Amino acid sequence: MRVFFRKINVVGALVSAIKFFVRKNKDRTFRQKVYALLHATPYSGPLHRYIDQLIIWSVLVSVVCIVLETVPGIHAIFKYEFEVLEIATFSLFAVEYLARAYASCESPHYSDPVKGRLKYLVSIPALIDLVSILPYFLGLLLNQFMDTRFLRIFRLTRLLKVTRYTGTLNTLLKAIQREKRVLFASAFMMLLLVVLTASLGYELEHDAQPDKFNTIPDAMYWAVITLASVGYGDISPITPLGRAMTVIISLIGIGIFAIPAGLMASAFTDQLRIDRETFENEFRDVLARGQISHTDRNALNVEAERLHLTKQDVNRIMERVKHEMTVKGHLGLGHLNAQQLLEKYRQEVSSLRSLVQSDGFQEAEALILDTGRTTPSERAVLEALRK
Repeated sequence: MRVFFRKINVVGALVSAIKFFVRKNKDRTFRQKVYALLHATPYSGPLHRYIDQLIIWSVLVSVVCIVLETVPGIHAIFKYEFEVLEIATFSLFAVEYLARAYASCESPHYSDPVKGRLKYLVSIPALIDLVSILPYFLGLLLNQFMDTRFLRIFRLTRLLKVTRYTGTLNTLLKAIQREKRVLFASAFMMLLLVVLTASLGYELEHDAQPDKFNTIPDAMYWAVITLASVGYGDISPITPLGRAMTVIISLIGIGIFAIPAGLMASAFTDQLRIDRETFENEFRDVLARGQISHTDRNALNVEAERLHLTKQDVNRIMERVKHEMTVKGHLGLGHLNAQQLLEKYRQEVSSLRSLVQSDGFQEAEALILDTGRTTPSERAVLEALRK
């Protein structure tokens, strides 16, 4: 029964999402509707997320099938099922590729109907989509002439499609861009150390092991696995000087090869912090303009989803920004909740009490008590503050 009701809930949510999408896009063009289905926009609604989830699960199922096809026993039993799933996932990815190319000119980056689409087709996401469907076509064309099993590796590139649905890769690329000079310097040091280690290994071990340390390029394999502290054991020094050098180089490699990892971890954390601060600034700008519109709220939700912020994180950020702007006087009273209004009220009362108790207030008090200058309510406030 639980499974039955769960299925009903899923179908009901899907029907509700479709109705919302149809109502939201009633007066929009077909191309705009396709763009809203495939991209997070204020017009997308839950249906966009369902389509994303369908594509992600299709990618995962497709990759699992590709892996299991290499097991002879499983492939012999489920050969037909694997073929059906491959046709189904290929069809879905092909329709997605064509739909994204068709609706790409709705994006500000590809606004021109011809040049914009051509620019999109040579972009990295579009090339990934193309590579994910191309092996199927090539398999059909070349199957009669050659063994096409080598195309399996290109089908595995479908995993790269998942990167479109997470902002983590964009954060990582931003972090690499920010630290590219330091990473380049670190990579140069690693390359220099590999070449020096391979040269020393060649000089010290060539005579003792000419088959393993035949040339310096041959010794580079040993240098890399030694510096990386992997040490497969298929190549190892046998001379006393070679072994001594290996110990020293291994200790140096622990520090040298750890530098890029530390840099990337630090840069990734800093980039996450920068992205979240940018989100806070965007929310601050929206509040400064007045009431939050439905479009602004949708845009903030899309950005929060890209940054993988939970609802609790978003609410915490919003409350902190509201509190900061309230303290600084940059936020209108209409944005405050009951607790914040209470705090604001107490601050104003405290300010009035301090004003009444100030030394030079006697002359102003006489003006306030003048019935021709103030209202009864204003005089009543003064009487209450005196108590």
